[in-house]
Amino acid sequence: MKHYLNIHTMLKGFFFITVLMLSLMSCGVTKEKLDKTVSDEVMQKIYEEIKTPYKYGIVFQHPDTTKMIDSPTIFRENDTWFMTYIIYDGQGYETWLALSADLLNWESKGKILSFTENTWDANQKAGYVALVDIDWGGDYSVEKYQGNYWMTYLGGSTIGYEAGTLKIGLANTTTLTKVHEWNTKNTPLLSPEDKDVRSFENKTIYKSLVFRDTEKHTGYPFIMYYNAKGEGDYESIGMAVSNDMKVWKRYGKNPVITRENGICGDAQITKIGDVYVMFYFGAFWKPGGFERFATSYDLINWTDWTGEDLVAPSEEYDKTYAHKPWVIKWDGVVYHFYNAVGSEGRVIALATSHDKRNGDK
Repeated sequence: MKHYLNIHTMLKGFFFITVLMLSLMSCGVTKEKLDKTVSDEVMQKIYEEIKTPYKYGIVFQHPDTTKMIDSPTIFRENDTWFMTYIIYDGQGYETWLALSADLLNWESKGKILSFTENTWDANQKAGYVALVDIDWGGDYSVEKYQGNYWMTYLGGSTIGYEAGTLKIGLANTTTLTKVHEWNTKNTPLLSPEDKDVRSFENKTIYKSLVFRDTEKHTGYPFIMYYNAKGEGDYESIGMAVSNDMKVWKRYGKNPVITRENGICGDAQITKIGDVYVMFYFGAFWKPGGFERFATSYDLINWTDWTGEDLVAPSEEYDKTYAHKPWVIKWDGVVYHFYNAVGSEGRVIALATSHDKRNGDK
């Protein structure tokens, strides 16, 4: 009888430990789920870090001011800042390169993606440099992968402003800052005509951003965010992943950012501590075009900021749209470049965290 009681006691103890372990495991799962949402407190801290209340004004216009300028991508090499930007001239998009010593004064150097003939991307080549360092306050260098620098681009053959079926192309070069034509002899990476296309992207695909995920949150080293239009005729931000930059797989069933109305687009990623920040622009789900942000711990689940816009129309030169961000922190100052549309046409403008126009450092 004593032996039976000992066994019974041991079984009860085993049962208690098992229940306790399961309970702890359950708590772990719950915590993981909760951690996918960034708290209001952290969101506010991020906002205070990235906000740029001082509008410096227009910092760059294309030498031919009759042409529309768009979509800055900014990086640094050999103590010089560079900007790729795109130009629309009535036929379609081409991609150009500019440089600066101080982020305030920019000089156009020349064209790097041009129109071609009898290709799938003959009349649209709007490029965005890939693998720019995403660390907040980092060196903003561009990674070379497999001996090349890389650029994704909005490509298409139809003449007109973002006309026809647009796809994502891939360009590369061995020399990042030399003005020359990048190699574009690659098939499209993603298309609205693909078999695995999702409903929110089955009409056309616009701007893309490719960066390295050093922590491989998705299991893949490279992530792409891109905005696309599908059923409902609104633009959302979708996600794709890759092992080699050349073959891409759509990730998830739904967009990572959407309002199911108007536009959410032109994502840029930075990492502040353990929080990823996605800068993007919104348009037409409230008047005009304006700059927003969202945050994430894993690059998959995003918490959208519900407070005031980072940048919004307020001046004559950006009274129509203040949108399409590229944001960096350098020497303690946040520089928020954006596409301004207003009295001066379509130009690149700048807002900052310090009053640079009046000499504040």
